[in-house]
Amino acid sequence: MDDLSGPKIAAFLQEHVDEMRAITPPESTHALDLDGLRRPEVTFWSVYEGAELLGCGALKELDGSSGEVKSMRTAGAAKRRGVASTLLDHIVAEARRRGYDRLYLETGSFEFFAPARGLYEKFGFEYCAPFAGYKEDPNSAYMVKILATAD
Repeated sequence: MDDLSGPKIAAFLQEHVDEMRAITPPESTHALDLDGLRRPEVTFWSVYEGAELLGCGALKELDGSSGEVKSMRTAGAAKRRGVASTLLDHIVAEARRRGYDRLYLETGSFEFFAPARGLYEKFGFEYCAPFAGYKEDPNSAYMVKILATAD
């Protein structure tokens, strides 16, 4: 777990928010900023190799039986090294440990997000309707993984 207090993670997350805002129209950008990630219903993890920040991800509790994957990001230099898979595996395991029945996520529908959607599909996420206050949006793809059954 990361307490989100270091300058390295703050800069990494600001880069993430800036990139999402540059790619996605404002009404379709759902990336959490540092304050959003510090909310009590959000648990945040980062992956380091030595002093090098490789990636991050978060789990937001939606209610007592479901959660949402948030802020998945891999550093450019660490792409294709399994960082996102490691984080997502950890988040799914934590959601199961908490007893969630479902794990949701929202990601972009643009080609830029195709690798992320592929990763989520590989982990058993399926496309679904908007959830937890999200609205139909052609710029977003909504996905869910049912956790009640084994992989």
